Amino acid sequence: MATFEIGPEDFLLDGERMQVVSGALHYFRVHPDQWADRIRKARLMGLNTIETYVPWNFHAPDPDTFDLTGRRDLGRFLDLVAAEGLHAIVRPGPYICAEWDGGGLPGWLFADRAVGVRRHEPRFLAAIGTYFANLLPLVAERQVTRGGPVLMVQVENEYGAYGNDPVPERQKYLRALVDLTREQGIDVPLFTCDQADDEMLARGGLPELHKTATFGSRSTERLEILRRHQPTGPLMCMEFWNGWFDSWGLEHHIAPAEANAADLDDLLAAGGSVNLYMFHGGTNFGLTSGANDKGIYRPITTSYDYDAPLAEDGTPTAKYHAMREVIARHLPVPDAGTPDADGPAAAPVLDVDLSAQVPLAHALPSLLREDLAAFTSTPTTDDLRLWSGFAVYRTRIQADDLVLTVNEVRDRAVVLVDDEQVGVLDRASHTFAVALPARAGDLTLLVEDQGRVNYGPRIGEPKGLVGPVRTATRTLDEWEAGALRVEDAPELLRAALDAPGRALPVAARGVRPVGAGLYRATFDSVGGADHFLRLDGWTKGLAWVNGELLGRYWSLGPTHTLYVPGPVVRDVGNELVLLELHGAADARAGFVAAPALGITEQ
Repeated sequence: MATFEIGPEDFLLDGERMQVVSGALHYFRVHPDQWADRIRKARLMGLNTIETYVPWNFHAPDPDTFDLTGRRDLGRFLDLVAAEGLHAIVRPGPYICAEWDGGGLPGWLFADRAVGVRRHEPRFLAAIGTYFANLLPLVAERQVTRGGPVLMVQVENEYGAYGNDPVPERQKYLRALVDLTREQGIDVPLFTCDQADDEMLARGGLPELHKTATFGSRSTERLEILRRHQPTGPLMCMEFWNGWFDSWGLEHHIAPAEANAADLDDLLAAGGSVNLYMFHGGTNFGLTSGANDKGIYRPITTSYDYDAPLAEDGTPTAKYHAMREVIARHLPVPDAGTPDADGPAAAPVLDVDLSAQVPLAHALPSLLREDLAAFTSTPTTDDLRLWSGFAVYRTRIQADDLVLTVNEVRDRAVVLVDDEQVGVLDRASHTFAVALPARAGDLTLLVEDQGRVNYGPRIGEPKGLVGPVRTATRTLDEWEAGALRVEDAPELLRAALDAPGRALPVAARGVRPVGAGLYRATFDSVGGADHFLRLDGWTKGLAWVNGELLGRYWSLGPTHTLYVPGPVVRDVGNELVLLELHGAADARAGFVAAPALGITEQ
């Protein structure tokens, strides 16, 4: 069998020098029917390796589940990498950051507030042990030492940037992760990665593990910093940031292809190995996007295009060709078969009428997972055992209450009185008060978890309403609350339309929507072709095509389209469903020919 080793100067594959030229391609951000296409395009650009994180919470959405099928079939993904003749690097965390919900750490893990976060704590380590036992055997059997593609496995992730534990405690935690990893049959080299900063590199690794760095510019300077902390062996940039992620309400980030290419050229010319972050970004489908909070909460957009060499829909960009040209100066690159610069076949431009509606206030009771439960103070959504999505809180108000204030909302709440929207509580804008009508009534708060924090000290925090909740005259301490199953919204709407007399009130067909609710349209198109859904005039909510939750949309921008993978689309009888939280100017949606990712700084 093959061997892969970290030599005194170089990576050694079967004893021969290997300069690793890798690209980040996250299986969990790409439709599985498109994995092979993206991997092939990586090879054609000149990459010899594919890197992927593994998000723990994607495979274990609750404590009693571990799913390795369908979109979660990491084994199949790695087999496709091998079939293309490429190698692989696997980064299983347990923490990954990656602008992913909670940095990959499951929300259910921290329902017990005594569980440690990224430290040597018995309950945390026991849970990691179970995670690794479920995951790592499939990685072990695909190691290069067993005829597979996997060259290396990472331990933790940028640990030098987290926490204030003393170095001995930090190393104790990392060594426990090493032991848990090796116990599952991983015998290829292990490594750590940290930002190219002296303090972070000193705090984030172990003397016995190979250190790699993360950076996106000034390659020669950053490699010199890394060399101070990794005095022997090959130098590797484990995340060469050739783009950046987007947050709702900010601009679309881009990094010029020419500057990226020049920095990559410097890195490869110095003999360094590299992992492009990202080669192909993909999409935060469903409710998987994370958030950052450095004093201001910033949820991540549905698009994870990342201004990568391969665009969100798999189209090679100018950056793809510029980087391919650089790689060709240093390593062999395939001579022929470069991907079509025009990308996949585009669908026709379409306008779609959403002609049926279930008002939000009527839909909420049927979306509850179970009956509302009584509480004497506001529970967190963790108390409701809701790890992602939406929850409903209800109580009664009096005529003299006049204003509603909360200590904190995580992350956003639509406020209704007797089913009429009266305002929004919002963590990002620090809006924690809403005026109430001067009448008694039923108060409902629809609380949205917009993504668990994926970086920094707020990792692991609970979601929902964080009390106390007060009015102008009193504290509200009698509540009913429950979790919603928004994933069932298309099925609920379909049932309502099929049997309106026995299900939910349904607005007349053809009426323009004027408020929050569930909306539906059917349309014909080109099956298998990529689409870009544009929702001008709509405010905020979720979108499904043929039952697949594409993700969140928001007029706040920067992103104004949602990517619809071709494998989701049929020729005839496609269904578009929207859960709109506020209202729309017109009951129309559009499918357009290209993405609209928003304004940039340039």
